[in-house]
Amino acid sequence: MARDEQLKERWENLVTTLGRRFADGDTLDLDAIIYLVGVQELGQVHRKFKKDDKVNLMHIAICRLLEPFGYYEFEFFDDEGWPHYKIVEQLPVLKAGEQSVLMKEAIVQYFLEKELIS
Repeated sequence: MARDEQLKERWENLVTTLGRRFADGDTLDLDAIIYLVGVQELGQVHRKFKKDDKVNLMHIAICRLLEPFGYYEFEFFDDEGWPHYKIVEQLPVLKAGEQSVLMKEAIVQYFLEKELIS
């Protein structure tokens, strides 16, 4: 199976799985999945988040998702348990579609590591 086809198949499987688990079967978009990763990484799943917190959760998720690609590196947890990352390498300038593919690859890799999908 070609790499692009495998990514597409895994992505669709992941979206279906997460939609069933968190959205009553509705389709989650890329931003919603990034948000879920942020909540998972923070580890405070039963907490209500303010708007600023939600933006920070998405930032945490993006850093964590792109860490294996060499763009970010985990530094420390602050006193409130929030993870902090430092930039290791600047992201390349990508078109919107290329950004989407990169994030989907990173998300699929993340959930493969977590063994939610295969």
